[in-house]
Amino acid sequence: MERIHGWPESSPWIRRAVAALPRDRFAPDRLWQWDGRAYAPVDRETDPRQWAALVYGNVYEAAVTQVIGGLATSSLSCESVVADMLDCLDVRPGHHVLELGTGTGRNAALLAHRTGPGRVVSIETDPGLAEHARQRLKKTGSDVHVVVGDGAEGHPRAAALEPFDRVISTYAVDTVPWAWVEQTRPGGRIVTPWGHLGLVALTVSEDGKSARGHVQGLAQFMPARGSTGGPDGDFSRVRAGRDPEHEHHARLDLSPLRTDWHLRFALRVLLPDVHISSSTDADGTNAWLNDSASSWAAFYAQDDGTVLVCQGGPRRLAGELEKAWTWWSAAGEPDLYDWGMTVTPERQWMWSGEESTSMPLFAGGTDPDVP
Repeated sequence: MERIHGWPESSPWIRRAVAALPRDRFAPDRLWQWDGRAYAPVDRETDPRQWAALVYGNVYEAAVTQVIGGLATSSLSCESVVADMLDCLDVRPGHHVLELGTGTGRNAALLAHRTGPGRVVSIETDPGLAEHARQRLKKTGSDVHVVVGDGAEGHPRAAALEPFDRVISTYAVDTVPWAWVEQTRPGGRIVTPWGHLGLVALTVSEDGKSARGHVQGLAQFMPARGSTGGPDGDFSRVRAGRDPEHEHHARLDLSPLRTDWHLRFALRVLLPDVHISSSTDADGTNAWLNDSASSWAAFYAQDDGTVLVCQGGPRRLAGELEKAWTWWSAAGEPDLYDWGMTVTPERQWMWSGEESTSMPLFAGGTDPDVP
């Protein structure tokens, strides 16, 4: 962060808190590193140099702290995103803060450094992680109340005594739980990763009946434990159940799926139940789509400059992708920061431009009923 001058100018307290609470004090003795095929353990005792490199080596990368069934399930979040999220949260001394997803406990410690003792409640679904976080928080003198529970439910009992001024989630959601809004005071703020790509900051209305705000930037976080998965979904499983029913060649430039985050976020909004992944090889960009149920599409770059398009299942995901991409282009290619979100007890929706503007959905569903 020092080298890239990445500290938020509007929140100098973050830099002081980070200096007071080094990452290594919250990192477990065993970390995990992707070797191209699977996560391999890196132990502090046997490989201290690599362990330290994972903890401090790159401010744009998280250090994986837990792997279950071959999947990363907890991490020490990358420093740049931590700083951005805390800056968006605009937390003040004395604020009552709810954190969803304790993990290592480091983010909760940073919050407590700002709020003062006894003002942060953190919920963790994994009892083992919760206990380890309690131990680390105690060693660093951080007064945080760590609770084992479901983050989607918030903490009704604590909120009943005193509504939260700020709520922050350290895992990605596709739907913001209404409990988070309900437990936040009017004018309070909620910050959460959304859709595995964007960071959203919402302000609760004065009547407490809604929350709205804008996308603040990029944020790729793990999904809630027990959810259906990350942004790539489960292409292999869906593909295995359906043979190709349609194949054709086309001339397509799919490279923006790799390079244009504004496009990728728009597709996440417009194709809410479609998982998209991509890679690049010597022939060009390849892409895979699936709806986690029974439909899939694949785009394979060919050496003659064309793309082989294959798809199966009841939906034509290749066509849905084309329609959504065309809409985004015709709309002037709204960027990440043009998108807003509104949450009510009955529904929630993303919008670009006017809040009352309903986004067309090109996959699995109908437009939200926006007045």
